[in-house]
Amino acid sequence: MAQDIKNVLFLCTGNSARSLIAEAVMNREGLGRFRAFSAGSEPKDAPHPHTIELLQKLNHDTSTLRSKSWDEFAGPDAPHMDFVFTVCDNAANEPCPFWPGQPISAHWGLPDPAAVTGSEAEIGLAFLDTYRMLRNRISIFVNLPLSQLSGLALQEKLDDIGQNTDKKDA
Repeated sequence: MAQDIKNVLFLCTGNSARSLIAEAVMNREGLGRFRAFSAGSEPKDAPHPHTIELLQKLNHDTSTLRSKSWDEFAGPDAPHMDFVFTVCDNAANEPCPFWPGQPISAHWGLPDPAAVTGSEAEIGLAFLDTYRMLRNRISIFVNLPLSQLSGLALQEKLDDIGQNTDKKDA
């Protein structure tokens, strides 16, 4: 039986770290069921070098990853989004983008690893921790029985994923 591929958009401010990591993870974890995109409200000129380095070390395809504006996904020729997740950490402290329309959305806020200062090891650990948290959340999401959940139940599950999946052993 053919299954519709669901489009997922990950939004953040700079589209240089968290949202790009989520895009790469979703495109691997959701292969055949989900297609991921990412964008930012104020995109950087390029992905953060640590983002690309980490994803390459973990054997993700980074050839198409680039920082881009969420405006690319707002036009009539843009792919229809089924899900939109914001991954910025705190709307009060940074301009977290808002996505209008009909997709199911949730806030999966995470600290920005690109803002971490310190040694190369400390910065690398921040990026790895972000990857781990996003992979945990995305793994739970792609394994939800979407066809068996009502809209309200699905929204509750998505909100819970953003709140309760950050344990080191998760």
